[in-house]
Amino acid sequence: MRILNVTQTYFPFLEFGGPPVKVRSLSKQLVKLGHKVTVLTADWGLQSRIAGSSGAMNAERSALGWKLEESGIESIYLPSLLRYRALSWNPGITTFCRARLWNFDVVHIFGLYDFLGPAVATACRRSGIPYLVEPIGMFVPIVRNFLLKRMYHLALGQRMLLGARTIIATSPQEVAELASSGLPPENIVIRRNGVEIPETLPERGKFRAAAGIPESAKLILYLGRLSEKKSPDILLQAFALLCKGEHAAELRLVFTGPDEGGMRQRLLQMAEALGVSSRVQIRGASYGEEKWNAYRDADVFILPSQNENFGNTAGEAVAAGTPVVVTEKCGIAPLLADVAGLVVPHDPRAIADALARVLWEPGLHARLAAGCRKVAARLDWDEPAQEMENLYGQLVNGQRQIAALLH
Repeated sequence: MRILNVTQTYFPFLEFGGPPVKVRSLSKQLVKLGHKVTVLTADWGLQSRIAGSSGAMNAERSALGWKLEESGIESIYLPSLLRYRALSWNPGITTFCRARLWNFDVVHIFGLYDFLGPAVATACRRSGIPYLVEPIGMFVPIVRNFLLKRMYHLALGQRMLLGARTIIATSPQEVAELASSGLPPENIVIRRNGVEIPETLPERGKFRAAAGIPESAKLILYLGRLSEKKSPDILLQAFALLCKGEHAAELRLVFTGPDEGGMRQRLLQMAEALGVSSRVQIRGASYGEEKWNAYRDADVFILPSQNENFGNTAGEAVAAGTPVVVTEKCGIAPLLADVAGLVVPHDPRAIADALARVLWEPGLHARLAAGCRKVAARLDWDEPAQEMENLYGQLVNGQRQIAALLH
C-alpha cells in the first residue's frame, strides 16, 4: 500500500516530544512490512538542522519543499511562513494535495490543533481517499488556549474527525474522552503505542558520571518536555516531601527535557523555595544513546502527567529495566500497574509515597524490575504496525468496493 502520514512535527525535530518519535517508529515498521510510506510535515528549519548534524542526511530540495529519504521513508517538509509554538502556516499544502494526494491509497493524520491535518482531510473527502485521524492525546484541552481550541474544533477539527473512516485511540481512557464528545463509538479503534528499543542497552553509569551523581545516590528521573501538562512542578513538590524523611541525603531528582513556557525557570525557583535545590538538576533534552543512558541509571522513573493518552517515556523506562511511577491519568497505566510500576493519583503526597515504596520497601524494586522484562516484551511496534496494516487494508478495500458500485 501507499501510505501518507501527516504530522505537524517530525524527525529530526525531536524537541517536540512524542509525535515525531511515534510517527517515525510506526512508519519504519510499515516500511519493513513492505509498504511505501511518505510523511508530510512542516519545515522547522531542516536546512540548519542538516548543517549541524554529525551524520549524513540524504535531503534535497523539491518543488514542494525539502525532501528527506531516511530509514526507507520519504519525508516532505513544507515551507513554514508563520510559526507559533508547535503551530505553523504552510500554504504549500494545497499544491501538495493537487500534485501528490492521488498517489496514496490511505492517509493517516496525527494530532490536532494544526492546519495540515484539516487541509489534507478536506482534500481526501473531495477525492474519496480514505483517511484516519489519531489525536495522540490532544483531543481534550488541558492547560492553555481553551477558547482557541474550542474555536479550532468548531471551524476545522470537528469536520475532520467526523469525516474520518476511523479514529485511533491508544488507551481505554482516550476512547472514553473521544466517545463522550459525541463521536460515533463504532468509528473509534484502540491501538496501543509501541516503544523502539535499542538492540543493545548501554552499560550503567554513564549518565551518573556526566551528571556528577554518585553511584550510592537514589536517582529519580523525569524525562520529557518540561510542560505544565506533564506536571513536573507536582513532582518537585512530591520530592520535597520525600526529602523530609530519614533518607533525604541520598536522594537526587533529575529533570531532563526541552523547556516549554518557562517551566525550567519556574522549577528552579520552586526548588530554591522548597530547600531542595542542592539535590535537583534540570538538564537539557536527551535523545538517542544519552536518553537510554538516563533510563538505565535511574532507580525509578516518574511520569506525573495531568493527562497522557499513552505515555511512551514510561514504556521506554520499562524497556530499559527501570521501575516506574505513573499517575492514573496516563493511558499506559493499566499495562504497568503492580507489574513494572505503581499507579497513583495526580497528587504530590501520593507520588511521594509511591516513590518511597519503590526505593525502600523490601523486595519491591526487584519485583518491579523483573516485571519490566515481562512488560517490555509486549511493547515493541510489531503488533501495532500489523494492526494498522490490517486496518488500512480494510479501508482501501472498502473504498474500492464503493468505487466499483459507483461505476
